[in-house]
Amino acid sequence: MAYGAAPRREQLGNLTIYRVPSGRQRAEICRPHEMFVYLLRAVGLAVSLARTNRYDVNHTHFIFPDGIIAYMVARATGLSYIVTAHGSDVPHYNPDRFKLLHVLLRPIWRQVVSNAASIVCPSEYIRELLLKVAPRARSELIPNGIDITRFTPRMDRQRRVLVVSRLFERKGVQFLLHALKGMHHDYDVYIVGDGPYLEDLRRIANDNRVDVKFLGFIGNRTAEFRNLLESSEIFVFTSSAENFPVVLLEAMSAGLSIVTTDDTGCCEVVGDAAVKVPPRNSDAIASALVRLMGDPQLRERLGKAARERVEELFTQRSVSDRYQQLYQRCASQGCHSDAAQEKA
Repeated sequence: MAYGAAPRREQLGNLTIYRVPSGRQRAEICRPHEMFVYLLRAVGLAVSLARTNRYDVNHTHFIFPDGIIAYMVARATGLSYIVTAHGSDVPHYNPDRFKLLHVLLRPIWRQVVSNAASIVCPSEYIRELLLKVAPRARSELIPNGIDITRFTPRMDRQRRVLVVSRLFERKGVQFLLHALKGMHHDYDVYIVGDGPYLEDLRRIANDNRVDVKFLGFIGNRTAEFRNLLESSEIFVFTSSAENFPVVLLEAMSAGLSIVTTDDTGCCEVVGDAAVKVPPRNSDAIASALVRLMGDPQLRERLGKAARERVEELFTQRSVSDRYQQLYQRCASQGCHSDAAQEKA
């Protein structure tokens, strides 16, 4: 989707980016009517590119709306497609925003999923939700990855609790603010991010008399973001619904001690290298913070374990190798989607 002043066409190395006008108003959230406009304008461009460039495989992100485009390209050109599911494009993951939309579009959703050569799920959590609705879907479990050279664990850390998140209600930042109410500590608390729940969080912090600094959106490729991550001691991410959050990989790569939720895709990311709490549980968050704040050896051990886990399982190289293997299988004659085979 085109947004702001970004060019409509951009060349980054061997990658060509085409940005389609959609009327999108905000960087941190995409609304259904913006998806619909994007869908209408992107189909023709995608079909034209597929016919001109004769791609081997189409790797699409999000079942909605991009999966619909991939399905229509397959019908028009015979090009098979893979879709990576990210969360809100799967029913029951984010019912507070998309429940009605999933009900209305369920027949189209099933067509996209059933005709995909593969649906890539970064977490078992999201794959279970997918298979509840589409038990015959061809699914593949491939986690997200990260360039581990972007962040370096540091010894000279500040007494700081850091939160990085899009600010929606389901992200659970409000439970951290409730946990901090009345807590005596000498840590700074920084919240990085923007979103529709920001003003509610400001009000909750004010009502609870919690000293928190809201820093707004900071790009994760900036020196400021890197410094915040590498110089903080504790990272908190207590969302109630997550697929495989890259922000946790960033925090692990920087060697932070982490508090996160245990009944979401977050626990698949951190394994045993974090303190895990139930979703929506301020008391558990408070206990986890008190424990970490008072135990420097535990913070050091968890930070080291987090970095080692990323290096072992989630490097950019290991994840891209798994995608390459999937591409090779799905570009072969026997792995085309049903829609591509029917057209071909």
